[in-house]
Amino acid sequence: MAHIKLLNEDLPGISGLLANNPRTAAPLLNLAEVLLRGESTLTSGERELIASYVSHLNDCHFCHTSHGAAAAAHLACDLSIIDDIKQNFVETSISPKLRALLNIAAKVQKGGKNVLDADVQAARNEGATDEEIHDSVLIAAAFCMFNRYVDGLGTWAPKENEAYREMGEKMAFLGYNRPR
Repeated sequence: MAHIKLLNEDLPGISGLLANNPRTAAPLLNLAEVLLRGESTLTSGERELIASYVSHLNDCHFCHTSHGAAAAAHLACDLSIIDDIKQNFVETSISPKLRALLNIAAKVQKGGKNVLDADVQAARNEGATDEEIHDSVLIAAAFCMFNRYVDGLGTWAPKENEAYREMGEKMAFLGYNRPR
């Protein structure tokens, strides 16, 4: 049960919060759409992995699992990737560039000033562009906000990965500004 009265208590995580307040839902959904599905040299799957990883670091089960499911849909892989993210991608083959960008995202999750010139240079050495570094930092920062919104209002979340499959597919293929 959320800390505040929601119009639809059956909706988990941020879904209930968005349905409860269309005034704030629109800009939040627009931000997610641009960051995760907009134009970028990073694939939507890579960007969803960054969002899921930061959400895991923030201990936000709903966002970690839903965005992990969206990454699985984009990457056409099994939902086991959700658990692999928690283990720092030991099973999932990711590029050295993405690993360097995830390192930067993890530093942002702790605090923006934790990102050092050496971290940025390491990402550049792996082929990351300034735009990709920018997008990784902004995704990480935005998901710290989203995670705190979801958990700060005490929303509920299904435990099982499978419960997120359909949600992840909708996020991946229909987007964040889809009719609900």
